[in-house]
Formats: sequence, structure tokens, C-alpha cells
Amino acid sequence: MPPAALVLAVSMPLLFWLQIRLPDMGMTWAFYPSDLQRTLGWPGIVTAMLLHGSWTHAALNAVTALCFAPPVARMLPGWRGAGVFVLFYIACGIIASLGYGLLHLASSDPMVGASGAVSGLLGAAIRLMGRPSWAGPKPLKDRSALTMVGVLLAINAVVGMIGYAPGAEGARIAWEAHAVGMVAGYLAIGPLFQWSRRWAPTFG
Repeated sequence: MPPAALVLAVSMPLLFWLQIRLPDMGMTWAFYPSDLQRTLGWPGIVTAMLLHGSWTHAALNAVTALCFAPPVARMLPGWRGAGVFVLFYIACGIIASLGYGLLHLASSDPMVGASGAVSGLLGAAIRLMGRPSWAGPKPLKDRSALTMVGVLLAINAVVGMIGYAPGAEGARIAWEAHAVGMVAGYLAIGPLFQWSRRWAPTFG
């Protein structure tokens, strides 16, 4: 288990433990789509991925991160790689929130959770799984990878529309953010690998 992936997963329940001790459960730092027109969503578009709606929500994202973060972290070795891994994760989360916000610009309901960022790791892992870290991701148009993405997007949409998922506890599921995050990770991992080879030519 790469340290960066493990630290990411462990941070989620730890941050939720801190969150539940805040007077407003951290909703000041949630992402509000309507803020995009005033402040470009800042700071919630970043800080919302540090928050969760329940212990189940935090645990589910932590377990998902444990499953899909390692292939991405292994592709980015060393301390520099760990930093780039975190930036990749944050970027996927921002893009996921932005995509959700643009589809719900009039909404003043708070959105919290690392699901969009974790979905970015899932999208990237789909192209990395089954390959050694030095080989890089599968081609963008790989049939098996695209099929898996299509199936997961369909399941995600159905679950979101039904409105049931572990940890949701009656809250609306931001399935659009999951979808956008997954596509972002799937597309970005290729260019990221090519760039990383300039400073990490050898992989373990």
C-alpha cells in the first residue's frame, strides 16, 4: 500500500471526527452551487471534499480510496510523486464539484464529500489496473476500460436517481459529481503519466 494512498484513506474518518465537533458540522466549508456566480465557489469548491455527511459516508469513501488510489500512487513514486498525487486528487475533486455546480447553479443546498475526487482516482485506476506501473495507462480508447467506465456511469446514474446509497441518510446523492470526477480522472491520467516520466523515468 503506497503511503500516500493510505494517508488519504485514513484522513477521511479523522477529518470527520473533527468535523462533528464544529458548531455547524462544518457546513460553512461546504460547496454551494449558487456561490459559483458570486465567488466561483471559493472556498467550498475545495474544502467540501474534506467533509462528509456521516460516519458511513466517510468510511465508504475511505474504503473506495484504499481500493483505487494505490495504482495512481504507484505511478507517481517518491515525495514529489506523493505531492503530485495529492494535487491530482484535489483537481479531480474541484472538477467534479464544478461540473455538479454548473448543472445546479440555482441550488443553495450544501454539497459535501470526497466522492468526486475519489471517483477521479477510480477513473484513473480503470486505465492503470492490470498493468505494471512503468507501463502507464491503457490507451484512451481501450475497449475494456471504456466498457467498465460505461457500466459504472450507468450504475452511478441509476443509484443517484433512485436516491439510495449507504451513508446518504436521506440526502440527495450528487451522482453528477461522481460521473464528472470519474471522467476527469480517466482522461487526465494519460497526460499525467507522460509528464511524470520526465522526472520519474524509472518505476518500481
